[in-house]
Amino acid sequence: MDAFENVSADELRAGRADAIDDAVATTLAARPLDGVATEYPHYQGSVAGPDAPTRPAEKHPVFYGCFDWHSAVHSHWALVRGLRLVPEHPDAAAITGRIDERLTPENVAREVDYFEENPGFEEPYGRSWLLRLAAELDLWDDPRADAWREALRPLEDWVRRNALESFRGTDRPHRVGTHGNTAFALAGVLDYARVVGDADLEREAEGAARRLYADDTAAVVGAEPAGWDFVSPALTEADLMRRVLGPDAFAAWLDAFLPDLSAAPHDALVTPVAVDPEDGDGAAMHLIGLNVSRAWCLAGVADALAGRDGPAAGRLRDPLDAAARRHAEAGAADVLTDDYAGSHWLSSFALYLLTRDERGIAPDAS
Repeated sequence: MDAFENVSADELRAGRADAIDDAVATTLAARPLDGVATEYPHYQGSVAGPDAPTRPAEKHPVFYGCFDWHSAVHSHWALVRGLRLVPEHPDAAAITGRIDERLTPENVAREVDYFEENPGFEEPYGRSWLLRLAAELDLWDDPRADAWREALRPLEDWVRRNALESFRGTDRPHRVGTHGNTAFALAGVLDYARVVGDADLEREAEGAARRLYADDTAAVVGAEPAGWDFVSPALTEADLMRRVLGPDAFAAWLDAFLPDLSAAPHDALVTPVAVDPEDGDGAAMHLIGLNVSRAWCLAGVADALAGRDGPAAGRLRDPLDAAARRHAEAGAADVLTDDYAGSHWLSSFALYLLTRDERGIAPDAS
């Protein structure tokens, strides 16, 4: 936790980039910077026949590193966001060079070809991160961002078009704590749509969120978490709905959705998960990520209740706010692991938490 030793729980929870000094910036960039160029170990997926599998870098010349495609995508997001929010980033030259090597029109064209041949690939999790990367480039007023966005645009357009069609056909959300979580993906797509001013996609994402979640009541939270969870199904849903409903409507929805969190078994939702990082287990790394993602959801939902009157604000705002700080501290204690099972992706989650109030994440409706 050395890089975070001077970052208070309040700063972790606040989500502002002024908590990022040079040491923190370098630490948060180090693992993504290394990971995007690390081809092996890699998750290859299923093997369809006896021929040797195609190398990851041949399938995905942009996003082959970090063990899997989606982690490579959000590692690029973390590097770009770091450059945008830390103008004098100590590793700017290395980051720029690393992204320049990969994000070329020729490489992106091959990524698009793969999606054309494998239309279900990385739906929904990796696709939502791809749109977050595009949104981050859109936010950054810099010639590097302009060039990278132009190179990425064919893949961005492919994912955006297919997201529209996917939402229209979705009638049952996946309420899981892993990559298939529908609410997590919808939040990323909605954020992208609002950043880039895509009214059609914003309307489709909002409509899907309302259709899938607006009538939900009495969330079943006592069973959280499952062994490999890295997001909370209940809190991720609430974090999405704060983006979709107006303040008063959201407070009323949340009052019906979240149970009393002060007693077992529901208090497990606001209690950080105990993790032993020495387990050497991918599940342990996921639970570290769960503490971090819970922290940003708890903070966002608590902020959405600020200034509200009524039952939800009265019974939930302060407990959620306190829980956000506890989870932020617990996550920060373990997130900078050197275990590749976690290091190839956890820095992105740390940066998301630390900068969640720095544009691009849960922007206001247009």
